[in-house]
Amino acid sequence: MALVHAQNLAFRYPAADGAAGSYALSPCSFAVEKGAFCLVTGLTGCGKSTLLRACKPELAPRGTYEGKLEVCGVALVEGEAHHDAMGQRQSAQEVGFVMQDPDAQIVCDVVWHELAFGLENLGWPEDAMRRRVAEVANFFGIAPWVDRKTNELSAGQKQVVNLAAALALRPRLMLLDEPTAQLDPIARTRFLGLLHRVNRELGITVVMATHLPEEAEAFATQHVQLSDLVPAARLEEVWEAKRAAGGAGGSAVEARDVFVRYGKDEPWVLHGLDLNVREASVHAVVGGNGSGKTTLLRVLAGEMSPRRGKVRNALQARQVMMPQNPKALFSADSVAEELAAWQQRAGYVDDDVAEMMRRFGLEGFEQRHPFDLSAGQQQLLALAKLLLAKPKLLLIDEPTKGLDARSCALAVQTLRNQARAGTAVVITTHDLDVAAVVADEATLLFDGQAVCTQEVPAFFEENLVWRPHDAARLFGALR
Repeated sequence: MALVHAQNLAFRYPAADGAAGSYALSPCSFAVEKGAFCLVTGLTGCGKSTLLRACKPELAPRGTYEGKLEVCGVALVEGEAHHDAMGQRQSAQEVGFVMQDPDAQIVCDVVWHELAFGLENLGWPEDAMRRRVAEVANFFGIAPWVDRKTNELSAGQKQVVNLAAALALRPRLMLLDEPTAQLDPIARTRFLGLLHRVNRELGITVVMATHLPEEAEAFATQHVQLSDLVPAARLEEVWEAKRAAGGAGGSAVEARDVFVRYGKDEPWVLHGLDLNVREASVHAVVGGNGSGKTTLLRVLAGEMSPRRGKVRNALQARQVMMPQNPKALFSADSVAEELAAWQQRAGYVDDDVAEMMRRFGLEGFEQRHPFDLSAGQQQLLALAKLLLAKPKLLLIDEPTKGLDARSCALAVQTLRNQARAGTAVVITTHDLDVAAVVADEATLLFDGQAVCTQEVPAFFEENLVWRPHDAARLFGALR
């Protein structure tokens, strides 16, 4: 029995004139049988998120549909419209959803309340809710967390809570949109292991969109490709070319004995931290969720002042910074307006904007609202906007989040080219494959300190846990 059945399903957002625009999801046909573990893959912007959201009535995008879509035996799409034939109650009970951003779904301040939130909204009796919360908390091994505040959890812990809260309703179908994109490698492995247990032991059908199918292929029973994937290659095949492209200069940014915390009585986020970023280089900062990577970027940028220690930033007057959520950079109503927003201040011309459109694959989206782009396209738009400012220091929090292998390779090559042109680049990343091929040096943060800084690849060759894949599609895209 197919829990998801699509026949020539397609979707288009409205154009500026109100007519149907270009395809956000091109026509696709497939069936996901009960009990399957299905991976959905494809290029950035091919419609993976659109497809998953169309399967969840309350999240379905508004626009023009084509073809047919049936979920859990209910026809949701027939012709040009999406029909909410399932109803919110049935949707909540039968179709679970976990989003890319762990914070996007958390609505309660305490874990116990978060786990019970859906049940309470459906009017469950208190005794039944307590039993169901106890069941999922024990299944996932999170019983010690139930009295903790959700804002004190790491991103990986929040995502496990999101999964547990969805499963408390015992859905038949679990949809996950890049659920590990913001998790560190260890948390990512743990989350995928839990998801495999949900599928194998509880018999729940799983459909997961991902740009890293390498990590979940061992669990998958089915693969829906919305576009072709890049063949994988070995890391050693691309390492030599990156080594030959080196040539970093003197110190650009330096932190010495830095102590940072967010409140007088709060614990230290960074303490005794030392870091040196060289000119004309890419410096990658890696570490677990909550290790202080984002805080470090803010300190280097001058957004936060250390309580103790010093930061010397010789390039502060020519720096730009991209936060983990690229939407924070957007202020215009269209992609074209977004890229032109700093034109007068930064001194670039229309031809520069057109070249960025071409380079980052944004042609044809000029009049699309930035928020209507896919997560990966938003990432590329934000990077393009920053590069138009011609920075000498580029600070980026998770630059390749939400990007497929080809787009990820484009970002890597762009950052390498910036370094060759003399720009100092500092990135934080959970993607160790990216760090291995883009960075000249890498730093591991742990317990608020830089416990290790080495040149790449020595950093990874000597690391027991924080290691890239031996082979990956990113490496294939870079060949």
